[in-house]
Amino acid sequence: MTQHHAPTVTSNIYLDMLQLYAVPQCPEGVVFQQDGAPPHYGNIVREFLDTTFPQRWIGRGAVMAWPPRSPDITPLDFFLWGYVKQHVYSERINDINHLKQRITHSVTPDVLTRVWEELDCGLDVCRATNGVHIEMR
Repeated sequence: MTQHHAPTVTSNIYLDMLQLYAVPQCPEGVVFQQDGAPPHYGNIVREFLDTTFPQRWIGRGAVMAWPPRSPDITPLDFFLWGYVKQHVYSERINDINHLKQRITHSVTPDVLTRVWEELDCGLDVCRATNGVHIEMR
C-alpha cells in the first residue's frame, strides 16, 4: 500500500499561500503575524511581507520588535491548541478521518468566540500598556 504524504511547506509554497489565500482576505491596515518557522523566514517571504505590510508584520526578521510568540497576541498557541488537544485526544484516534472529525467537533462557534475574546482582551492590554511586559494571572 502506497502512502501519500502532503508536500513539505517551503518558502515558495508559503509565499503562494500568502499571495493567493491569506493576503487577499486581510483588511486594510492589518498587522500580519507569523511565527519563526523556516518557510516564514525565507528571503522571498520577508521581502513580500516588507512590501505588502510595511512595518506592519510580526515575526522573525521583521522590523517590528514584538516577540512572535507573545501570549498577549497568540491565543491559538496559548489557548486553542491546548483546548483542541485535550478534547481531541480524550479518546483513542483510529485514523485520519476520525482525527478530522474530533477536531471539527471540538472547535465550535462558541470556542472560536472565546478565542476572539481572549485576543481582543490581550490587544486591549497591549494598547493600554503600550506593549510593556506585564504578567497577568
